[in-house]
Amino acid sequence: MSTITPPRSMPPIDTRYARIIAIALPVLLANLAMPLQSVIDTAIVGNMNDTAKLAGMGLAIQLLSLLLVSFNFLQYASSGLSAQALGQLASHVDNAISSTTKQPNLAPSPLLSILQRALLLAFIIGALLLLAKPWLIEFGLQALSANPNSGLAAKTYLDVRFWGVIAELMNFAFIGWFAGQGKTRYMLYQQGFIALLNIILTLFFVYGMHMGLVGVALGTTIAFWSGVLLALWLSRQHLQISWTALFTADRQHFTKDKMLRLFSLNKDIFIRTLILTLSFAWITRLSAQSGDVILAANAILLQVLSISAFALDGVAVSAETLSGQAAGRRDWPRFRIIVKRTGVVSYGLAIMLSTIWWLAMPTYLKFMTNIEPVFTLAYDYHLYAVLLPLVGVGAYWLDGIFFGLTAGNVIRNAALILAAVFFPLSWLLYQQWDMTGIWLSVWCLLLLRLIILGGFLYRAHQTGSYEKLQPNV
Repeated sequence: MSTITPPRSMPPIDTRYARIIAIALPVLLANLAMPLQSVIDTAIVGNMNDTAKLAGMGLAIQLLSLLLVSFNFLQYASSGLSAQALGQLASHVDNAISSTTKQPNLAPSPLLSILQRALLLAFIIGALLLLAKPWLIEFGLQALSANPNSGLAAKTYLDVRFWGVIAELMNFAFIGWFAGQGKTRYMLYQQGFIALLNIILTLFFVYGMHMGLVGVALGTTIAFWSGVLLALWLSRQHLQISWTALFTADRQHFTKDKMLRLFSLNKDIFIRTLILTLSFAWITRLSAQSGDVILAANAILLQVLSISAFALDGVAVSAETLSGQAAGRRDWPRFRIIVKRTGVVSYGLAIMLSTIWWLAMPTYLKFMTNIEPVFTLAYDYHLYAVLLPLVGVGAYWLDGIFFGLTAGNVIRNAALILAAVFFPLSWLLYQQWDMTGIWLSVWCLLLLRLIILGGFLYRAHQTGSYEKLQPNV
């Protein structure tokens, strides 16, 4: 198959380690702001000296993850498509800039339309989830095997938090859109603002207004809606367009073919993400079946995975951004360089994270809860959590590569293979070793993702058929 080489006027994609880190660092900082919200919320509840409330918080966070993260294809699709659009537009923008002193309309139009489609889809999905709130909460807590007391605490939190689901889904779209263009500092501004406002509001509502779990949820909800307003302003500044232009759709970018491509990619990523979130919901269900103490301890320890995953996602975004630009130009030699160098940076970061967790874990656990049985159990299993960055880094790194390729069919097929292996294996591990089996299941989930995606990439590398990983567009 013939390949398309970049025009001579286009500068080569910068694949230096410095460039990879320059993209990753703001994303890492911005991403750390996201789980920080859950960590602060969990820590506040964990120090209320009520195991049922802490267990309920763990259930609520997992149910929200199941619902919202299932739709984070809004982030990945926006990121991959905007990265490829940027690569395709590079030469045109250079020519347009040479003939005008103003920023050309040619460059922002496709990028703006990608954002508009994602935001519209986020609003529709969020509105449907909000309308279905009573049924989703009731069915979700039953599916997670919630005990009466922890279930009541989870429902109290979710009744308020659901009013922010539209904003949280829109947040996915903004993150992906900024990341795909390498504008990671905008992500940092947005996520840092949400996290800081959330902490301030939650502390005020809980300790100033004595609103308990309702205050924890209300602070997070208001923070996310405020983040949407900031992201809209940042988008307008980035594209240098008016507010009217920001909300004006260009019909040529809302054609049937473009919408079908977006739908197809979203469908595949949705299937993949749904399987992953169901996998973690399954782990939460196993914890709930073992009692509130185990559920509460695992809720604290799994925050380590959340924080580490968001940190590692910084390098994954570098991989996604650069591989997406290389794919847009069909520059496969540089694509292979990107795969290798982002892998080196990813594993280097994972070693650092595991070292930090090993040193900080005793302090972290004391900060997260004052409930002695929960603290003791969490400490007994803390080494499983400490090693999570090293165990999981490969999965996040290869996710970034395949999202950059917008290889929806590969992403979907890998998830289906994962499901066929993981669920029966996890059940056997749980039946054999109980709490230890739960943590071995977490490790297996991460390692299986690496092995399966690595197999697809290795086969493409051996045959030199990277184009076959991409949809026909």
